[in-house]
Amino acid sequence: MNIEEFRDYCLSKKGVTESFPFNELTLVFKIMGKMFAFSGLENQPLKANLKCDPEKAILLREEYDGLITPGYHMSKVHWNTVVLEMNIPHQLLFELIDHSYDLVVSKLTKKLKLELEKL
Repeated sequence: MNIEEFRDYCLSKKGVTESFPFNELTLVFKIMGKMFAFSGLENQPLKANLKCDPEKAILLREEYDGLITPGYHMSKVHWNTVVLEMNIPHQLLFELIDHSYDLVVSKLTKKLKLELEKL
């Protein structure tokens, strides 16, 4: 998956915005102001950090050793760093992005969930 595919898929999710809040090389995707995905554009190969259920994160790291690792500069329990341009099936990458998005949405306040529904 290249950066355009990653970006397009993230932006296809309801209520998602993109920004560069840290620097001009770190692309961040948020749902209702909460981060669910980001990528350092200078990384070769391209990588992204995605939120993940802790138990699922461990299983993914074991199955995709070296391609899915504990989140770089993030909580190692709740975030994974995923190599996008390697041998991980596109369908799995889409599922991991969806999972990250859904985890963040599940933690939104009732008010923010109502706002999201109205979009």
